[in-house]
This record gives sequence, structure tokens and C-alpha cells, in this order.
Amino acid sequence: MDDKRGDMTVRQAGQKGGTSTAGKHGASFYREIGKRGGQARKGQLGTEGYAKLGRKGGEARKTQLGSKGYADLGRKGGEARKTQLGSEGYAQLGRKGGRRVAELIRRGKQPANGENTGEDR
Repeated sequence: MDDKRGDMTVRQAGQKGGTSTAGKHGASFYREIGKRGGQARKGQLGTEGYAKLGRKGGEARKTQLGSKGYADLGRKGGEARKTQLGSEGYAQLGRKGGRRVAELIRRGKQPANGENTGEDR
């Protein structure tokens, strides 16, 4: 057997290891370790810090793709989610989002505590 040590870059070795791990454990393994890593990071940063990190990543990705590419990415994600949920599940998700937006708008129109809007004059 040919010993090929030293003929491989670190990147190639990492790829080979990743491919081997994927073959042994499958995609669900990567989803699980990604979820665990995300939860650990959220624990470090707190909910608001984690959200801020997500926005920062989204902005970086938008810069990479441009507005059109970013919109296409969102459309592709929406289509994938629709496939997961089915038409009715996707429709329910849309209704839930619509109710949430309506609630936020309603809250935004309410005066702050003790504030006079001038409408009762």
C-alpha cells in the first residue's frame, strides 16, 4: 500500500476527515452538533446578543450576494420551508406571521404610559 503522508495539504486532510465523518454519521449528526453549538453560543451572548450576531451575519451575507441575490436566497428558503410544511402548514405559518405583524402595529400606535396624544381635545 502506498503511504501518501506529506502529500496532502491541511485543507485536503480536513476535507477527507469531514467526508469520512459525514459517511459514518450522516447529515443529522451535523445538524445536531450545529444546534448544540448555537445553543452554547446563545448561552454565552444572551438572547439579544445572539440576535445581534445573526443580524450582523445577515448583513455580511447581503453584502456578498447583493440585494437581488439575497432576495433570491430568501425566496429559495421560503420554498424549502413550504415543501417541509406542505401548502396548508405554510398557509398557517403565514397567517401566524400576519397576526404578529398586526399586533406589533397595534402596539406601535398605542401611546406610551401617561402620554397625551392630543386626540381628546
